[in-house]
Amino acid sequence: MSILGPVSQIPPGEGRTFAVEDAQIAVFRLRDGSLRALDAVCPHKGGPLADGLADDSVVVCPLHGATFDLCTGQDVAGGDPVRSYPVAEVDGQIQITT
Repeated sequence: MSILGPVSQIPPGEGRTFAVEDAQIAVFRLRDGSLRALDAVCPHKGGPLADGLADDSVVVCPLHGATFDLCTGQDVAGGDPVRSYPVAEVDGQIQITT
């Protein structure tokens, strides 16, 4: 388990990339305050997923529009998925399990 920092560093509706061990992980803070975490790099063109548009269920790669489920990491069009990670807010801090 890793503590990434305060939840307040991610505005609601946005994502941020964190280096965790030897991985890059995008953490999204949804508008309802809940957190989701996925691999930060799109497997298709290497796009930075934390910079993509996210809603309550998906994030869209900013480079080519691949859409990934924020809970499972599955590409909704059936392409290569990204890994999803358990993430939670604990005492105002982002806690992730890799």
